Amino acid sequence: MRYRRHKYNAKKTVIDGITFDSKAEAKRYTELKLLERAGLISKLKLQPRYNLMPSYTNGKGQKIRAIDYIADFEYLDTETNRVVIEDVKGKKTAVYNIKKKLFEKRYKPQTIKEIKE
Repeated sequence: MRYRRHKYNAKKTVIDGITFDSKAEAKRYTELKLLERAGLISKLKLQPRYNLMPSYTNGKGQKIRAIDYIADFEYLDTETNRVVIEDVKGKKTAVYNIKKKLFEKRYKPQTIKEIKE
């Protein structure tokens, strides 16, 4: 069986039965699990979804789908008591840049913490 290569050469990686889109994302997950065990973070969530624009019906009567941003991780930093939204990034695409702007406008003052691959 041949697997299609990811367009950015990311290799899917499985940890704890969870399939991650890249080795970097899987590595960050293991780091966050250690931080959680140490009590530095809590409430770790994988792939949290944020609505950027609800669905609507356009002038032609067509139903237009909602636009969502799916982060890689969300957790509570127990030292600052703030929610942190993380995205592991190798390459920033045009779509990501637009979604980041929409997210930061809608969920202000929340920002996205980017973790370099």
